[in-house]
This record gives sequence, C-alpha cells and structure tokens, in this order.
Amino acid sequence: MAETIAEVTAPAKTAGAPALRRSPAARLAGAFAAAAVAGDRGVAVREVPFLTQLGLRVVPGSAGAAALESALGTTLPAGHGATSAGAGYTVLWIGPDEFLAVADETPTSADEDRGPAEAARVGAALGGAGARTPGAVVDLSANRTTFELTGPSARAVLEKGVSFDLHPRHFAAGTAVATVLDHVPVLVWKTGEEAYRVLARASFADHVGRWLIDAMREYTVPEVR
Repeated sequence: MAETIAEVTAPAKTAGAPALRRSPAARLAGAFAAAAVAGDRGVAVREVPFLTQLGLRVVPGSAGAAALESALGTTLPAGHGATSAGAGYTVLWIGPDEFLAVADETPTSADEDRGPAEAARVGAALGGAGARTPGAVVDLSANRTTFELTGPSARAVLEKGVSFDLHPRHFAAGTAVATVLDHVPVLVWKTGEEAYRVLARASFADHVGRWLIDAMREYTVPEVR
C-alpha cells in the first residue's frame, strides 16, 4: 500500500493574467445547448467542469480508513455501486480499497483549482513523514470531466451505450458504477430520479460528449402513439 503523497504547493498566479485552463468539453457547450429537448421526452446535457476529485487508496476498516473518513466527514462506501455523502464530498466506490471523492461544489471560475490543497488537507489525516498510516490521497481533478444528463429520457439515452442495468429497481439514486459507454470506460452515477453524471477520462471527453448529443437526437421528434 502506497504512502500519502507529499504536500503540493499550487503555482503562483500572475496578477491580471487571464485564466488559461479550459475544460475538456468546452468546445461542445453550444452544441449541448442546441441539443436540449423539452417536454415529456425531454433530455439535456451539460459539462460540469473542474470538479475537485480525490483518488483514495486505503484498506476499509483500517486506521487509515478511519483517518480519511474523519477528514471527509463520512464513512467510506461499503461495496460495489455504493456512495456516501460527507462534508462537501460524495465518495464513490471504485474497488475493494479504491475510492473517488467528488466535490459537491463547482468552482466559481476556471482558475479556481482546489485539488492540490484538498489532497494535501485530506492526506494530512494519515500523518506526517515517518509516522504515516498506510493509505494514499491523490488529486485526480484533471483526470476526468463530468457530464450531467437530465430529463425524462436521460436513462433511455444512456441505455443506448451502457450495458449495465440502469432500471430504477436495480440502479437507484445514489448508486455509481464503473462501466463502459460506447467502448469508453466511464463512471455512471445516478444523482436523482432523472439525473445522471457520467465521469469520463479527459482524453475521451470530446468523443463522449458528441456521442451523448447524437443519442439525444431521436427525442426531438414527438413519439407516435
């Protein structure tokens, strides 16, 4: 089991300099807005950019797990598909000793990068150099971007590319799983009865975003009964 990473100091910002960071799917913002469908068959998609995401590696039930739970304000999720909500984070189960903590709040600007500071804060709960409890906390905020799909047809859109059973009897709000969307590894997280978040690697953001837009097209046509 790896130890905690060293504290990371954020680079200094130049006064008056424009924000240079762009979200992985920024170029699709206009296409997302144009693809939105209203009504009974409605569905909409948007990117939720720059969310703070912390990768956690720790053995459940260990002293390290207890330390991270205290820092996050919640217990770690107990098994496949489970999530837990704490003080500003929702923790998703990835594997037996692997978790992803996703911040509840979106940044107020593109240059607000809380990831390094939060990784250092949560990681500090494992102790200092020479006296660390086994575990690891890594800033993964730039690793994935987040797409939010909402509306009555949101599940039907995802079912075109996800083989995992998304029926509400099996996939309730608050459930998150690692799966595949159109051959791309993603995390699918149901945040509400008609709301889903799809977390995709940044390098696949353009492909996943365009796939969602294409999968939404049929719902612009009224259903024939």
